[in-house]
Amino acid sequence: MDVLLLIGLVLLLLSLRQSVILILFVAGFYVHYVFGDGELSYLIEDLWTSVDRSVLLAIPMFVLAGNIMTRGSIAERLINIMRALTQWLPGGLAVCTILSCAVFAALSGSSPVTLLAVGSIMYPALIQQGYPKNFALGSLASAGTLGIVIPPSIPLILYGIVTEKSIVDLFLAGIIPGILLTVVLTTYSLLYNRKIKALPFDLGQLIRAIREGIWALMTPVILLGGIYSGYFSATEAAAVAVGYALLVEILIHRELKVKDFYGIAVETSRLLGTLLPIVAIALSINLLLTAERIPQDLAAWMTTLVDDQFTFLVVLNIFLLIIGCLVDIGAAILILAPILMPIAQAYGIDPIHFGIIMVVNLEIGYITPPIGLNLIVAMTAFKEDFLLICKSVLPFIGLMLFVLICVTWIPELSLYLIQ
Repeated sequence: MDVLLLIGLVLLLLSLRQSVILILFVAGFYVHYVFGDGELSYLIEDLWTSVDRSVLLAIPMFVLAGNIMTRGSIAERLINIMRALTQWLPGGLAVCTILSCAVFAALSGSSPVTLLAVGSIMYPALIQQGYPKNFALGSLASAGTLGIVIPPSIPLILYGIVTEKSIVDLFLAGIIPGILLTVVLTTYSLLYNRKIKALPFDLGQLIRAIREGIWALMTPVILLGGIYSGYFSATEAAAVAVGYALLVEILIHRELKVKDFYGIAVETSRLLGTLLPIVAIALSINLLLTAERIPQDLAAWMTTLVDDQFTFLVVLNIFLLIIGCLVDIGAAILILAPILMPIAQAYGIDPIHFGIIMVVNLEIGYITPPIGLNLIVAMTAFKEDFLLICKSVLPFIGLMLFVLICVTWIPELSLYLIQ
């Protein structure tokens, strides 16, 4: 009964559109008062224990690296390479848009950063070359979400932290679903824009683009190669990303000056100031719930209501799609992952596979009204009507739901590289 009251309280606050930090404070107070024998002093101790983790440093550092690349020219140089590679295809600029988002997602780990970095360059180019505005808006808003599932992914890092699962395994698990999603969006872009005239292939242009962008192109190779080879951890990779981005942009490309780093660091610090209290409270709640075996008891109760894995997965996906429409992906993972993962395990679902299912579901929420973050970012960045952007993403939501179905019922897509 106490757990049901807690869930009801959280859902009530969500329906009233209260802030995430308020919801977590209320939930934290309730959990520590009811399950912690009224000893609220434990809350302070748990808050410190929760944030005393070096892996948390990966989040602000990956965002910092993404901001440095956006303010510099790494994003532009990567786009130039993709454009030279794809311009000979009918609808080649559309393919370039999707691939550029995918590559930059592998650098920044952030969906809004990917959308802004690629969209600021590609949206005017798409409109200028005659691509429909609906497609341009929908493709950028949707492909921007690739930063959520393609490693290094900040939501996957959060999931690994709150569930104590290997972040490297989660990154490996996200590769094939990320590639599948990129292929599906690219195929649709080719078919939809097949009547748009292609430009001739220019080998000289490609060579120049590679020569000018080789340092940018090496970024994902260094980061992901270092992580998967075991040479450095996810946190160390984030530090390498910051150092490499600064080195390239200041000393090689010379697009930034040392004094510019201060403003970029302050901008990133604002994110950490917002995120860290949320993470601390959510993790403190998780510590107590785990100690009291609340998720395990809830899983046992759930299995008495739903007796097969297929039905559970259907209910789970519907629930997460609704949550993704209403709640920020970080907050949803911090609150729900520790509760839902033991339930998924009770139905024989691998925790790593469940993490990918959860992230792909919430990824769709980034472009789903009414609170899709990428919709709001696109409206602000491109100065277009919110309703127009919502209509533009509908075909892409259908494509992403298809990928979600594949990821959900074909676990090998997530687990193949870690078996």
